[in-house]
Amino acid sequence: MTDINARIKSEIDSADIVLFLKGTPQAPQCGFSMQVVQILEHVGAPYKAINVLADNEIREGIKGFSNWPTIPQLYIKSEFIGGCDITREMFQSGELAALLDKEGVPRKQAAKA
Repeated sequence: MTDINARIKSEIDSADIVLFLKGTPQAPQCGFSMQVVQILEHVGAPYKAINVLADNEIREGIKGFSNWPTIPQLYIKSEFIGGCDITREMFQSGELAALLDKEGVPRKQAAKA
């Protein structure tokens, strides 16, 4: 495993939910990142956010790590979930809330599409 892959794996393993995004949750730098932040805030799940714009090695490395070419990228319990479209579809269908509940991730409120 390369150093960047080890760093990324360490980040992913450090929290139940990890979001690699452009910007920060308070100031997302792209619309797709903003949508995933809004979804996570709506379901009330605590998450760790990693701003890929602050670290180009992470920004490029995460794409190879997941074999997924775009950002944002969402991980739940160290498993790659997907980007904005997949997260939005899972949220709208109720699958995201069900996955969080199944994985025992605490939430402040029930998710509603």
